[in-house]
Amino acid sequence: MNYSETIDYLYSAAPAFTKVGAAAYKPGLYTTEALDKHAGHPHKEYLTVHVAGTNGKGSCSHTLAAILQTAGMKVGLYTSPHLISFRERIKVNGKQISEEYIVNWVERNKDFFETLSPSFFELTTAMALEYFRDCGVDIAVIEVGLGGRLDCTNIITPILSVITNISFDHTQFLGNTLEAIASEKAGIIKPGVPVVIGETTPETRHVFQEKATALNAPIHFAEDSKFMLDGDFELKGLYQEKNRQTILNCLIPLARQLKAHGINISNATKKVRYAMAHVCELTGLMGRWQTLNSKPLIICDTGHNVAGWEYLSKQITETFSSLPENGNKTLRIVFGMVDDKDINHVMEMLPKEARYYFSQAETHRAVPANTVAGIATTHFLTGNTYDSVPKAYEAALNDCTPDDMLFIGGSSYVVADLLTYLHPYSNNL
Repeated sequence: MNYSETIDYLYSAAPAFTKVGAAAYKPGLYTTEALDKHAGHPHKEYLTVHVAGTNGKGSCSHTLAAILQTAGMKVGLYTSPHLISFRERIKVNGKQISEEYIVNWVERNKDFFETLSPSFFELTTAMALEYFRDCGVDIAVIEVGLGGRLDCTNIITPILSVITNISFDHTQFLGNTLEAIASEKAGIIKPGVPVVIGETTPETRHVFQEKATALNAPIHFAEDSKFMLDGDFELKGLYQEKNRQTILNCLIPLARQLKAHGINISNATKKVRYAMAHVCELTGLMGRWQTLNSKPLIICDTGHNVAGWEYLSKQITETFSSLPENGNKTLRIVFGMVDDKDINHVMEMLPKEARYYFSQAETHRAVPANTVAGIATTHFLTGNTYDSVPKAYEAALNDCTPDDMLFIGGSSYVVADLLTYLHPYSNNL
């Protein structure tokens, strides 16, 4: 098989959550442990950092990888979902896994894994862990796929665990209360391994404390220790302020753990500043309050749930208000969501004055544009419908004057469709 055929095979042989939703979710570690044993337990040959959370885990994972990379280490980075290319999920020092490695890995292992009926995420996790070993990484930052306790990434024993925050998302898998969701995510806490908690609520803090105490794991709550760091931060979203505090609270326990493994980092503050100013350049991160154009101002963001939109709604309004006032500027929003998110509560927060372009991403999980528009009317939001993100984007762009602001978001998949349209790969898979 060539690369294109291999990717098609992976999606067809192992259902992907991004493609089919709940049907692809396969909790438990049995299959992953079998794949891991087959590969010779590759993750035991390098250090790891494990990152979970409802929101912000992608930004934190990329920033931690950028910091470690700037410190001179060879760093693996495993995240999901991808926005344009499957290869974005698995990187070493910001460079995506090669097509050749993916093809050879599948050919070499498919006779074994076909007997296990793995999920797509189980396969990609096994591939990532083996790839990092084959590349000889010093350390890998591993982002949890969903939850924590039963997520297939949870076979690793990291030197640091990170849980960014807890809010209501994927409740059909993780539970209907914040305590239940926190308990699932606390499942990544390991005996004796330091854990940093980015944000808590009265319902979740005790869950993390009790779990850490039971496992004798040193616990650090970022909200208890505010660190100041000046500099130019590449990630501009308002929500990134909380992410930065989470990351800054990781640095001391992470440095201690690295030192215990014989790795000392000099000029750490300077390197942290540089990494935070060049996260996207160093790691290839996309879709986080990403500015695509200045006149008109065009911004996209992957925020996709209520917790994310609590920040996005405020920042969209503030950014639009700060644009020069000439009497005819218009806020335009290309918007769509998927069917497992709380679309009504998100729409309650959307700016009423905006002109909307309701759309749907190319995933069967997308809420149809007409349905989105119908719900929007109950929240006094008006606009037209389009059956694809590119069509909605082009319509909005054609309507824009240089003084307008255009925002594209509501779902990671909406942003993925936009960026794929704007930056097509030769092998866009």
